[in-house]
Amino acid sequence: MTNYIPTIGVEVHVELKTKTKIFSNSTNGYGEMANSLTNVIDLGYPGTLPTLNEEVINLAIRAATILNCKIRRTMHFDRKNYFYPDNPKNYQITQARTPIGYDGYVEIEVDGKKKKIEIEEMHIEEDTCKSAHRGTKTLLDFNRAGVPLIEIVTKPCMSNGEEAKLYLEKLKELLFYANISDCKMEEGSMRADANVSIRKNIEEPFGTKAEIKNIGSISNVKLSIEKEIERQSKLYDNGETFKPQTRRFDDKLQDTVLMRVKETGNDYRYFPEPDIPFVIITDEMIESANKETPMMPEERREKYLAREVSEINANKLIQNRPLSDYFNNLLDEKIDFKIASNLLLGDISAYLNKNEKEITNTTLTKERFIELVNDYSNNTITSKNLKDIIDDVLESNKTIKEIIKEKGIENITDDTEIRNIIKEVISSNEESVTDYKNGHDRAIKFLMGQVMKMTKGKANPKMAMDILIEELQ
Repeated sequence: MTNYIPTIGVEVHVELKTKTKIFSNSTNGYGEMANSLTNVIDLGYPGTLPTLNEEVINLAIRAATILNCKIRRTMHFDRKNYFYPDNPKNYQITQARTPIGYDGYVEIEVDGKKKKIEIEEMHIEEDTCKSAHRGTKTLLDFNRAGVPLIEIVTKPCMSNGEEAKLYLEKLKELLFYANISDCKMEEGSMRADANVSIRKNIEEPFGTKAEIKNIGSISNVKLSIEKEIERQSKLYDNGETFKPQTRRFDDKLQDTVLMRVKETGNDYRYFPEPDIPFVIITDEMIESANKETPMMPEERREKYLAREVSEINANKLIQNRPLSDYFNNLLDEKIDFKIASNLLLGDISAYLNKNEKEITNTTLTKERFIELVNDYSNNTITSKNLKDIIDDVLESNKTIKEIIKEKGIENITDDTEIRNIIKEVISSNEESVTDYKNGHDRAIKFLMGQVMKMTKGKANPKMAMDILIEELQ
């Protein structure tokens, strides 16, 4: 616990999910052979001219909308002038003065209370190429040069690492579900920088800022902020000061380390990009861009909860986009959605994880899944049966009825028959009945085991347990 008041802002770079790059027709891809997805525009050859990718504007409009930003109707691009090996033109095309989105927010929940994380601005720019350091040499891969980005800059409105973590999780969820980016931090398509300062009193101006660059995971963003607050607190406690600086998070040390001290402010000599005309954003463009936005997480959560899906299952479904999309196709059906969500997140997910598949790559059509849910609801099959038939359910085209018949599954669904068996078990195990009534929980498990033994596992476990408890009263 620190005696200082931390102030935190976060900058996030997100690569847009377009087919081609922002200013050229090179493929926007990942994991291909180095320098295979590039052309003379990406390499910065003299005399080449950029052509703006319309889909970049569409995705940026959609991002601005879901982040509750105001959309700038007249905007232009700027040249940010600096020299660095990963920047072949010696300038980057960005938006310094007219960002496409501004004054937005993302709402998070902290300790049961809603908090708005305010967004200063969101602008479009091109990515640089990727540097790979090999001993004393640096290799450059231009496949990433010219990949379209949006940079989302918050106001300094967060007070701890947990809030930053929650913000990034919500931001990732929103951008992923809106089909704006795949948000894979491990591949660099979402990268976060954190700006951290502390001060003694709220009336004081902000303290000296340290910027932590290119943090590789959301959990490390939280940890790096906590470590930086701790570092700055110790310095101030000892009467020391420090200059504005750039740091990075070291995975091995689990701490931030100094990269460089900012002796002077950067002078990028911004000026409007002369080769790209001003862009006028119309109402029709905004409507068209947002027309393609799929159902977002909050709406999904509301629909799931309204159908008596548990909050835990609703959140788990939303964390798994393919399963959530599959579940959405069932929302207008008359089925037990609680059972449907349990089946998807239970044995079906276990099969998908084991076989490294997505549900769309199985034979489980909407109609067959409805049949499966109904058979489970009316006790035609049990959880044990499902484990026995799950491979056939997801790999064959047979109906669930045909699979049950082939496997010779015959379950006892007559509650009178189950009740008679339970009465027989109770009369034959008086000692266990007494133990149960004396508060020994293990006794009911033993009695339930005897019921399943006498029925050869054919009794529905939930039905049998309900009747057993009723008979023991």
